Amino acid sequence: MTAAPSPVTASRVTTSAWVVEHPGPVTSAPLRRTERTTPGPGPCELLLRVRTCGVCRTDLHLAEGDLAPRKPRCTPGHEVVGEVIATGAEVENFGVGDRAGAAWLAGTCGQCRYCRAGRENLCPGSRYTGWDIHGGFAEHMVVDARFAYHLPEGWSDEDAAPLLCAGIIGYRALERAALPQGGRLGIYGFGASAHLTAQLAVARGAEVHVVTRSPQAQRLALELGAASAGSVAPPQPLDSAILFAPAGSLVPVALEALDRGGTLAIAGIHLSAVPPLDYDRHLFQERSVLSVAANTREDGRAFLAEAERLRPSVRVTRYPMQRADQALADLAAGRITGVAVLVTQ
Repeated sequence: MTAAPSPVTASRVTTSAWVVEHPGPVTSAPLRRTERTTPGPGPCELLLRVRTCGVCRTDLHLAEGDLAPRKPRCTPGHEVVGEVIATGAEVENFGVGDRAGAAWLAGTCGQCRYCRAGRENLCPGSRYTGWDIHGGFAEHMVVDARFAYHLPEGWSDEDAAPLLCAGIIGYRALERAALPQGGRLGIYGFGASAHLTAQLAVARGAEVHVVTRSPQAQRLALELGAASAGSVAPPQPLDSAILFAPAGSLVPVALEALDRGGTLAIAGIHLSAVPPLDYDRHLFQERSVLSVAANTREDGRAFLAEAERLRPSVRVTRYPMQRADQALADLAAGRITGVAVLVTQ
């Protein structure tokens, strides 16, 4: 759709937003709510009125300083569903009034060898929502239209928001895990991304085994089709595994649970220290360990198309936008089963 001219295009709006004032433990109140001016969109950008924003563990890592800040006093949030209220002059794929999704990957150079090879997630010049640019813990935000998504019809704003990171990153992790048809998949940690990925894997015919300490998460995993859910090793050797928990201590545990030729994909952007690995126990017999670095836009489009077909259940805990700090505190304390979503309306 070609964007119609909008009187808001060149203007600015006053926005209530959360910023990472002083990175540190959530108990030290690293977030602060403030008022700031949000610029109108550039030539290729959209100005969004935020409707909902998912709360991701990466937001927690940024707030607590596990990830070094790239933009001073940056607004977190990269699972954003918003209404387009203004468009740049060169935008053709969105119009005023459309619903748009803003995700973690906010921009790339488009010129490096990784971008040219379709591996834009590895672009050295890549930028990220809520890290390099202001994100969705706010009333308004600006996003590059080339990195925004059209969202599946029939999804509420609250259910659609987690698809934009939890879903997309889980999809890429599942692809990286090289799960054979009908294979056994182990999932370590069962939060926002894992509960969507498990449903995707089950729909593809996998036998899914979940390892998590949370009794509530264990019950949810079984409800969503997992073959087993517990706090100890899976009952059978695994063909593939995905580590969602940011605990490096689980890397040797997951590797030891793999069958010959198995693959472990580590899905988080931050991981605590990994203990020494024993070659015979953890790596021999062609076991592999891989990381997952962000995603490409093609990952996003492919996942959203698959989600539209499968309609996975999204377990949402809603918070008003003014309680973003509480949502992060609850995430840190393990009090959220499924995914937290901030709602502005």
